[in-house]
Amino acid sequence: MPAPRTRHLCSVAAALALTAAGPATAASAASAAPGGLREVLFVGNNWDGTADVIRSSGDFAKVGRINVIPDKDARMAEINADPIKWIYFQAIRNSVGEGHDQFADDMYSTPDGRSVVVSRPSFADVVSVDLATGRVNWRFPVAGYRADHMAVSPDGTRVAVSASTANTVHVLDIDTGRQLGSFATGDKPHENVFTKDGKYIWNMSIGDVNTALDSPGWDWTKGDRHITVVDATTYKQVKVIDMRQRLDAFGLKDFSDAVRPAVFSPDQSTLYFQVSFFNGFLEYDLATDKITRVKTLPKNPATSEDRTTWVNDSRHHGISMNPEGTKLCVAGTMDDYATVVDRASLQEGPLVTASKPYWATVSGDGKDCIVSESGADQVTAIDFATGRKVASVPVGDHPQRVRLGHVQADWTGPGGN
Repeated sequence: MPAPRTRHLCSVAAALALTAAGPATAASAASAAPGGLREVLFVGNNWDGTADVIRSSGDFAKVGRINVIPDKDARMAEINADPIKWIYFQAIRNSVGEGHDQFADDMYSTPDGRSVVVSRPSFADVVSVDLATGRVNWRFPVAGYRADHMAVSPDGTRVAVSASTANTVHVLDIDTGRQLGSFATGDKPHENVFTKDGKYIWNMSIGDVNTALDSPGWDWTKGDRHITVVDATTYKQVKVIDMRQRLDAFGLKDFSDAVRPAVFSPDQSTLYFQVSFFNGFLEYDLATDKITRVKTLPKNPATSEDRTTWVNDSRHHGISMNPEGTKLCVAGTMDDYATVVDRASLQEGPLVTASKPYWATVSGDGKDCIVSESGADQVTAIDFATGRKVASVPVGDHPQRVRLGHVQADWTGPGGN
């Protein structure tokens, strides 16, 4: 690469390091509840098409439940009338859905706390559901045949959603569902993150996670996987980060370059991320554009070493950081535990038993890590200070994404139920 181009990329990396998202962008946006609103956690129950709403801290008691597929009959009629849509619907059920439909992947509340916006993989759309009536406000069909992870802008006015079969991210007005822009990604876009100042969007593509070609020697068959960084106003590409090159430079040639969940340090200089098949995480310095440390976490002896048995190429899937930036919380998905890791030493704490934990986020007061136990249909809170479990709360079928948001102060569910 010519020297001027290298200097340009380094300058871009340094600029992005100053504006990258903090450890809990959505949490930060949601923490200061306006008058008349109540801060809560939304738990998306992917297999039954509901979202449980629980208190954001303390005892995490249930506040209410939302049906996020009130239009199921209409959507199924459309799918059954279109052979191509029907084939994709069945493919989602029998691959990433593990024999189940995927109805609630990701969700964010609107700034006024009156609606929740949900991405629905099996219906290939994003909908806004009125929290008072339970009815759909608007619906946006994504490109292709599957919707996936979302992100909300710091001001709460926009959501970015991955259209995983179209290698596209749509950015929508959260109140109207109108598309404000879109951009191309690598193969199978997954996680999205707005930077702290709202200027950039980071997208991580994970490639094809449903093939049986899971040994390192076949990793190249998984597709083009990279981080795409775009300007959040023009939706033009600013930078592409291919972790293959960075992993190889660090001596990790057998590691997958499919970046899964990721979290930024509070000073926005460092990214901690998980990759497919790995029981642990990596540390990446934005300014130098290099991987700086790797943390391998314990394996569960009961976990099969046959990679084809690991759900969607995951070994560990879910990572968060406390507001002080001193502790990381990791969901050891296929190893059936979660643990808090000291950021300075990378020493893990107690391994808290959890059944297929699928996500990790931060409580409203910042004291606890919240993991979704998709295998036990509950969410569990783990104290960042001690690394010990403090509470578990039952939720619906196969909880995955957990997000901070708001509801009206007196809300207990659609129609007061």
